[in-house]
Amino acid sequence: MGTTARTRISGGRTWISAIVAGVLLLAGCSGGAEVRGDADGRAGEPIPIAFIGELTGNFAVWGVPARNGMRLAVADINAAGGVDGRPLELLERDTRGTPEEAVTLFRGLIDRQGIVAAGGIISSDVGLSVTRVAEEDRVPLLLVKAGSERILTPDTRYVFRTCLPAAPMNMQPIAEYIEAEGLTRIGAIVADYAWGRSIEAAMQETIGALDVQLQIEVAPVPETDFTTYLRRLADLDPQLVIATGHPPGSGPIARQAAELGLEGAVVGPYAASSSVMEGLGGLAYDRYLDLACADVDRDDHRELAARYHAEFDDYMENDAVAGYGQVLMIAQAIEATGSDAPVDIAAYLHDTTFELPGYAFDVTFTAWGELASAQPLLTVLREQAPPEGVNPGAEWFPEVVFRSEVLEPFDPATP
Repeated sequence: MGTTARTRISGGRTWISAIVAGVLLLAGCSGGAEVRGDADGRAGEPIPIAFIGELTGNFAVWGVPARNGMRLAVADINAAGGVDGRPLELLERDTRGTPEEAVTLFRGLIDRQGIVAAGGIISSDVGLSVTRVAEEDRVPLLLVKAGSERILTPDTRYVFRTCLPAAPMNMQPIAEYIEAEGLTRIGAIVADYAWGRSIEAAMQETIGALDVQLQIEVAPVPETDFTTYLRRLADLDPQLVIATGHPPGSGPIARQAAELGLEGAVVGPYAASSSVMEGLGGLAYDRYLDLACADVDRDDHRELAARYHAEFDDYMENDAVAGYGQVLMIAQAIEATGSDAPVDIAAYLHDTTFELPGYAFDVTFTAWGELASAQPLLTVLREQAPPEGVNPGAEWFPEVVFRSEVLEPFDPATP
């Protein structure tokens, strides 16, 4: 049958039974699960994993939910008895979006704390630096954002994308939406850093190939006043403004576009809907689109989101769903292999397909760690009551308006 196991994982106390089922499936497929370590030989000793990401600065709006999602998963797993009788211990480090500091922190987690794997990372610049450490020290690193296509190389084996695909892949669903809606005038604002420039190149290749007018403006990462850039787009009268390439500016871009009288919708960068609503209010309704790896239509998303809100008093979005899923994948790898050795965890991640709670698609990886079956959604913010318990008191909720085809994984070996 091969070595790939499709295992559904759900939150709370049922996750262990799902992992056991995965082990049995592996045994049936490969003639027995090989135990390659001693994860259960130290009963009660914590298994150290890490969140390393942006808890302050421009990217904290994504980093904090990712950390909280990991916290919730660790709590669920430990409440269910841990992994092979051992609790998970989550160590947290704030990179502040600084690549040099992130490298120092990650090396400390590996050398002094003995972590077996890490999740988090939002900034592409941070991802580019930390990936080199993960590969050198052979410690699995699961990215939440950090979508620059330069992060993964043909030889990468210990770094994995889990929510946001490589930048070039993210333009495919937007291009599909543009064609489906018959749009012909497209504006864009990108940030002048690795992710923004990657999106710019992908737009020129993917959307530029369509029968459309495309105008791209480039702004600094810290920019908050986009009126100058939007005025340059005014003559185009864009039917869609792509803010995907400027994650910190997506909310201000949408608000300022509306204030300037631009009537087209704005598509964001997997932004936090709650932050968008704080910045836009009613201006977001029916005009703010965004990409998503979390599927708000799934019952397991709603169940998980209700528990997340009860714990953190916040709406559970893409980054929190990804953080939760990262911990489940690491835990399942340890349980299934009987090993907490980083090399064994990485091998299991490569060989397994994960159906994670709240996800829009199965998570499975190419040899170099790219998402092999990503199928992002496009959602729009609507003025409507959320499902019970998901975001009590809110008067808005995302609605899925477009489901992309499965994306072709970006191949870093392709010129």
